[in-house]
Amino acid sequence: MTSQISSAPGRPAGLVPDAIAGLTTGIANIPDAMASAILAGANPVQGLYAIMIGTPLAAAFGSSAFMNVSATSALAITAGMALSGYTGEAHATAMATLAVLTGLVMLLAGFAKLGKLLRFVSNSVVIGFLTGVSINVILSQVGDFTGYSSAYSNKVIKAVDTLLHPGSIDIPTLAIGLLTVATILLVDRTRLRNFSMLVGMAVGSAAVIALGLTGVQQVNDVAIIPTSLPLPRLPDFSLFLRLLPDAIALAIIALIQGAGVSKAYPNPDGNYPNPSRDFTGQGAANVGAGLLQGMPIGGSVSSTALNISSGARSRWANIFSGLVVVVAVLIFSPLVSMVAMPAMAALLIVAGVQSIKRERIADVWDTGWPPRVVMLITLLLTLAVPLQRAVFLGVLLSILFHFFVTSGHEVRLTRLTPRADGTIDEGPAPAELPGNEVTVLQVYGNMTFAGAETLEALFPKVAAAESPVVILRMRAQEGIGSSFVSVLERYSAQLHNHGGKLMIAGVNPKVKTQLDRTETSNKLLGAENVFISATTLGASTREAYQAAERWLREKADSNRVADANKETA
Repeated sequence: MTSQISSAPGRPAGLVPDAIAGLTTGIANIPDAMASAILAGANPVQGLYAIMIGTPLAAAFGSSAFMNVSATSALAITAGMALSGYTGEAHATAMATLAVLTGLVMLLAGFAKLGKLLRFVSNSVVIGFLTGVSINVILSQVGDFTGYSSAYSNKVIKAVDTLLHPGSIDIPTLAIGLLTVATILLVDRTRLRNFSMLVGMAVGSAAVIALGLTGVQQVNDVAIIPTSLPLPRLPDFSLFLRLLPDAIALAIIALIQGAGVSKAYPNPDGNYPNPSRDFTGQGAANVGAGLLQGMPIGGSVSSTALNISSGARSRWANIFSGLVVVVAVLIFSPLVSMVAMPAMAALLIVAGVQSIKRERIADVWDTGWPPRVVMLITLLLTLAVPLQRAVFLGVLLSILFHFFVTSGHEVRLTRLTPRADGTIDEGPAPAELPGNEVTVLQVYGNMTFAGAETLEALFPKVAAAESPVVILRMRAQEGIGSSFVSVLERYSAQLHNHGGKLMIAGVNPKVKTQLDRTETSNKLLGAENVFISATTLGASTREAYQAAERWLREKADSNRVADANKETA
């Protein structure tokens, strides 16, 4: 009850750490929002308008207490492609309308409780898509970074064309871009690393002014920056049917990204957020952003990580983050117009490189050839076709992959209870784990992405249990997916937070190889907690059970000694 109150918008607690986290995240989000707007072909202020209202609304209505909903490169580049035929005021109106329409799609998904459908979107598709988006972000900035505007439309071909015309590169523009990159990387090594993007953008832009580089483009060369807050404005309803497919694509991207973020960070009460309610929160954020002439936004991995590392205690941190942006727009708008375009391009290039998750790509690659193929196909689609189509094709690929791999396999979880006579009873898995006891769970079904997500929902809740030990018996598993590795990581973390541990038994050699490749058996669980299947049925489970009981006894003895020492002292 206490943790729920502390995370509620109407009952602030620990406001000082939340205010500090909000200040840090708000300042860091300012250059990201501006860069994302430019990436979408919009006025940079539309990115700021979006996060000043959207971030607080998502915090108020979403399930995740820590997820920072802000501008993301995936949404920006998709929105930019969707509105490529619009210019000037028509582009700004269409962008705001697209944000409202995307929010309405999200709200509908949230009210219909469609969060459970995300388990049918495979981890391989998500990683392939996000990697492709990151590469697209990098390639899309080559023109502003080098000062050479290629005539080709495809971003990959544009980058190749630039390399083939080195004489057309504007040296001062390239120098400012490289200076900005160097500054960001240097500041990343200091205590100011949370503000490295802001510092890099400021240094690059200041150099343009100080050196009088009039040939280097600034924001005021491509956009007019208002000096006041926007008034609410209704969207252009005549564009709804035209923009609906793009809004659905944006909603899918944002909801998948948001679900990935919320699954990585539990709420203050220890429970993971409800994805359907997070849909509602992101929907409210986009409707609010669009009504204030902002662009589409969604859950951001980097901003959420920064929010937590800056000391956020509740959702109030994200509310404060939006207020920081309001103050910045009112006071510092004239400075925004002087930002150098190659500095902004450098910021996006660094962000694109940093957003490529090599560890997650390796996890998918190491779990077998089917996930590899799906990831690579999705990556190529993202680079070869418009992102709106890539999203729908990726979802279709996920569904086909699901039926190919998991059709006919029922996921079940039962509890195995040893008897004194040496026999074992099998019954329903408990709803909640008992404390200071060993619970043996038998896993049935295919542990690929959908199976893994289903299994996670069946796991007994840790709740208030102290020192719970869970043994997963995996005798029936012939292989696992990268999603199952993520499930193990999250459940192991929950048990660890309550003084317990996760062990797995009956592991066949193929699964053991997959666990070793993804470093799950050593770094996550510990090699001593993984028991290989034996020719004697149940032998590895009995060995794991004995080890678990021995660990609980040793822990109890250690606690008694510690208590006795305290009393003596």
